[in-house]
Amino acid sequence: MTINIQYVNMATSEAMNTYVQDKLGKLGKKYEWVISAQVNFEVIHDPKGKGKICSMELSLPGPRIFATSNEKNYESAVKETIKDLEIQLKKRKHQFSTHK
Repeated sequence: MTINIQYVNMATSEAMNTYVQDKLGKLGKKYEWVISAQVNFEVIHDPKGKGKICSMELSLPGPRIFATSNEKNYESAVKETIKDLEIQLKKRKHQFSTHK
């Protein structure tokens, strides 16, 4: 799986790159048919204390799937986003298995 990470209005983080590649690598091993991942990190001013946004788009057979989350730190935003993507991947896997 190819992983492309972009940082919007913020500095690049090698530690975050490694963290995301590790998490998406595990997801890629579980779902071999995922082709690539586009990851965007963004920071916005949020009076509620959050504002760390992680959005991910996975390219796979059929329509792409997308998830985003807004948390207090990037690690929890990545975890929540991947959790949402995994739910969608499970549904897609079920659709694949019913069409075979």
